[in-house]
Amino acid sequence: MPEEPKPQPQYAHRVSERIGPGSVSVVRTGTRTYEGLNERGTTVRIGPADVDGCFTPGELLKLALIGCAGMSADRVASRRLGDDFEMTVWAHGRSDRDENRYRRVDEELLVDLSGLEPEERATLIDLMDKAIRRGCTVARSVEDAIELDLRIDGVEVV
Repeated sequence: MPEEPKPQPQYAHRVSERIGPGSVSVVRTGTRTYEGLNERGTTVRIGPADVDGCFTPGELLKLALIGCAGMSADRVASRRLGDDFEMTVWAHGRSDRDENRYRRVDEELLVDLSGLEPEERATLIDLMDKAIRRGCTVARSVEDAIELDLRIDGVEVV
């Protein structure tokens, strides 16, 4: 006889009087594990690296940085490459265990610009870099605390 599935516990995010646009919450789901929730009802599991199905807080920080970088560069890139261009954005780096903080994160935009003339490619890389530096709220928020290095299509942007 097959085992009946265990009921999944439901975790309620308590309501705060301060909830407003941009508010997010986490609720404890177990030992060092949490569920994050935004105002649109989207959830994410948060926990230590050894728990399957969870993002660590550091991974979420890096995802926020590269998600913001990709979104910031998207409009500029799509104007030159078309709406269906492909791009993958990576964040590389680990926290400094002695200081218990991130000192550096390397961001890498993998986008194929080989179809452009060298001058067009250099111009687009510059425009994407400027769009990220101006438009990425997350990077601007941590720029004095974390060294962010950017590479676009293999080119280190200084």
